[in-house]
Amino acid sequence: MSPGDARTVRAGRRTVRIQRPGKVLFPGGAGVAEYTKGDLADYYRAVAPWLLPHVRGRPLMLERHPDGVDGPRFMQKNTPDHYPDWIGRAEVAKEGGTVTHVVCDDTATLLFLADQACLTLHRWLSRTDRAGGLDHPDRLVFDLDPPGDDFAAVRQAAGWLRELLDELGLPAAPMTTGSRGLHLVTPLDGRQDFDEVRRFAHEVAEAAESRHPDRLTTAARKSDRGGRLYLDVQRNGYAQTAVAPYTVRALPGAPVAVPLAWEQVDEPGTNARHWTIADAVDQARTEPWAALPVRGRSLNTARSRLATLRGDADIHSDQA
Repeated sequence: MSPGDARTVRAGRRTVRIQRPGKVLFPGGAGVAEYTKGDLADYYRAVAPWLLPHVRGRPLMLERHPDGVDGPRFMQKNTPDHYPDWIGRAEVAKEGGTVTHVVCDDTATLLFLADQACLTLHRWLSRTDRAGGLDHPDRLVFDLDPPGDDFAAVRQAAGWLRELLDELGLPAAPMTTGSRGLHLVTPLDGRQDFDEVRRFAHEVAEAAESRHPDRLTTAARKSDRGGRLYLDVQRNGYAQTAVAPYTVRALPGAPVAVPLAWEQVDEPGTNARHWTIADAVDQARTEPWAALPVRGRSLNTARSRLATLRGDADIHSDQA
């Protein structure tokens, strides 16, 4: 099939047209596989049963690469007028007005976005269809950002942060970012607003830093990190986004942000870009987050426990 052809794909009650499915979005070479727009559409169609629950009802920021990963990209917040009426939308307040984000509730929308060369879905941590609305997140995300490609440091930091969250009574689920690090995702009940959640996340990160000051940092400036892994909590703010589970990243080889079971974090072959569109669906079928509570937790008890722990932080300080 030549790049100029088109094909149609059935998704539920809708048929989506994929223009130029042979167009290369991820060039191959040097041991890296080549993937086309058609490959991207096929992947999103196959992974939809596992991806959609993580994005339904959530405004999206779309990362588009019309000429592939080697060409220019643009981050799209507002939904163009020419998008079909059946695609979900959420009108969101912003300074000086509003912006209408795409909301992806079905496979047909995923396919349409693939046709638009949308490689990566960046999701809000709140939903339009929950009590409290978009001001109240039901997800909390810690972004473990290493100074380089040392995944051993990420693995170690994830274990430390998991231990701390366990002490606070909060479950945490790991996910590769498809880039360099991991996200730890904690479901919430949506009672607190973004300001409260981000404040709490920052306090947790500071507590983790106090236990391992030579390995972890909350310093936002790279020049202040001193080679330590950065615990980034800035995604926990109003209108901020995080990469969605099972979304493709705009990097050579089409790596995917993949949820993990905790035992997988410690497997020698695991790294941030281990899974690609060639095998991420196989990982999804294992249901790695099956044990994650369906209903999120309240932060009230966790905040009380954290206050106690922070009072004793010097006892737990890393002596390495």
